[in-house]
Amino acid sequence: MALTLVTGGTGHLGRDIVDRLSRAGHRVRVFARSSGARTDVEWAIGDLATGTGLREALRDVDLVINAATYSPIARRGGIRPIDFFRSPSAVDVEGTARLLSLSGEAGVRHFLHISIVGLDEATLPYARVKLAGERLVRASALPWSVVRAMPFYYLLDKLLSGLGWLPVWPVPTTRFNPVDTSDVADHIMNCAFDGQRGERAEIGGPETLDLAALAREYQNARGLHRTILPIDLSEAKARGMGFVVSEGVRGDLTWADWLRRRYPEARSAA
Repeated sequence: MALTLVTGGTGHLGRDIVDRLSRAGHRVRVFARSSGARTDVEWAIGDLATGTGLREALRDVDLVINAATYSPIARRGGIRPIDFFRSPSAVDVEGTARLLSLSGEAGVRHFLHISIVGLDEATLPYARVKLAGERLVRASALPWSVVRAMPFYYLLDKLLSGLGWLPVWPVPTTRFNPVDTSDVADHIMNCAFDGQRGERAEIGGPETLDLAALAREYQNARGLHRTILPIDLSEAKARGMGFVVSEGVRGDLTWADWLRRRYPEARSAA
């Protein structure tokens, strides 16, 4: 049975990918800074940002699924002024370059890289960092695949949660279709094992909604009552901030259904 190495395997999307690989009977090795509790996978301890442990982690690996990334906005669940000026590149650029080089030395037969929809027009520093890493993959001599996904529901949840203390929520009216990591993981599994390579279909959520509507559904699920102040953005500004609509594969789980799963206590109280 081929061995798959998953970077970023302890993150939201990475855990869903590892779950599916394990259930399907694949041999799975997770590259992480510390080992987790699950015993159905191998743990390779190291750090993509420094390269520590990476050569050993790639030993006998046939498939690499690179789900690793470092987004300060996602980690803290909010945007700060610094995010408009710079974003760390040690994982997404230098780490990706190192991973590609050592994968080539190890004879990896398929390098699947997970990226973000709309990077070509996005202007935030994190998006530019992600695009630089993706371009390294596309220029690689390895057999590669790139799968772009829309922003995840859990990130939208964290961002809206950060507005909870405000009596008025300023929210853009721009439309996009965020997606759940479970749907993305299903798509990744198809792309990893269907024998195809190159740029693959991007994936977004099943519904295209404006952010104000998404915020209202969030408030309903949480039992919150805040005034939503719609803000108009030009199409150029919206696309520059990553608010686009995916034209590829659509997931199944809606934002409302995800919220019902995430906050069952609020629904019961209502």
